[in-house]
Amino acid sequence: MRFLHTADWHVGKKFNGYDLLADQGKILDQITAIALREKVEAVVIAGDLYDRTVPPVEAVALLNQKIQHLNLQEQLPVLAISGNHDSGTRLATGSPWYTQTDFYLHTNLEQAFTPVVLGDTQFFLLPYFEPIAARLYFDEDVRSIQEAMELVIAKIKSAFDPQLRHVLVTHFFVAGSLRSDSETKIEVGGLDSVPAELLADFDYVALGHLHGRNALQHPTIQYSGSPLKFSLSEAHQEKGVFLVDTTAGTRHFIPLVPEHEVRILEASYEELLDPVFYQNQQREDFLQIKLTNRGVIPNLMNTLRGIYPRILGLERTAGIERLTEIKQTESQSPEQVMADFFYEMTQEKLTNQQSQWLEDSLGAQNQE
Repeated sequence: MRFLHTADWHVGKKFNGYDLLADQGKILDQITAIALREKVEAVVIAGDLYDRTVPPVEAVALLNQKIQHLNLQEQLPVLAISGNHDSGTRLATGSPWYTQTDFYLHTNLEQAFTPVVLGDTQFFLLPYFEPIAARLYFDEDVRSIQEAMELVIAKIKSAFDPQLRHVLVTHFFVAGSLRSDSETKIEVGGLDSVPAELLADFDYVALGHLHGRNALQHPTIQYSGSPLKFSLSEAHQEKGVFLVDTTAGTRHFIPLVPEHEVRILEASYEELLDPVFYQNQQREDFLQIKLTNRGVIPNLMNTLRGIYPRILGLERTAGIERLTEIKQTESQSPEQVMADFFYEMTQEKLTNQQSQWLEDSLGAQNQE
């Protein structure tokens, strides 16, 4: 059984205020193209299809379009679960008839115990859930995800067909994994992490939740990672999908190419404004600027954004020069102190209009 493993699409997410919808549409098209090129028999999406429980209308339209293309037009089976960012209730709307087109979308705990059988493989689709869901289902005093998963995995294993391969698709933090800055923390002090040994009897565990594919090193347990970079901490991560073959017992990483990369750019202010420099840069990328200048630069961000439209932030590599201390002497008026301060900050003198505003403001204060 050959299938594609992906997760954490987070459709509708914004990156430092920048809309990612167009980038997400293009990366989902790449995933579909890979699925067709590799002639996979299914596509697995391990949770967090949306970024919010109530996604924007545009995000819903985009996801619907891409799933329809994958499942209805290309007739590829899709196996998906809800993640901690999704609303299981909203995602489940219409799911009773999705299975007629081989679109299996599981959004509640009970569904995980009925496997989806494709080829030589049983897929157990276990969506993200809170301990209360297991407590109600099993009627036991379950207080943590670890306690819940012990009961859940035992029940899933009771449905194993020994003649078939067994794949678990789920969306949790597995103990020993490393996280990045763009994930929502769903475990505290390790109490709500899932021990890797609990998942040892599956031929493959397709995980979602952590956005780095190297978050966990394990022979059969794999995070696919997100298809796009969602934080600066992911700048050096390579994003992609996994091609899994349960018959051969192999998995192969296939990289994705984003429309706009996330990069750290270190240079001086003069270099950044030099056409010879910036014409050799991918200026449309998401950039974290590391500025080598120490001096005060007026209107810095607005000037840079005129050339680099997707600046995530700016930091100084060597700090900023301490401003000359301005002291009022007996011979200086408050107006002169303010004018000196303005010049120190902007390297410009007050205009006549600004001087008048300052004089009027100080005069009004003196009259109070």
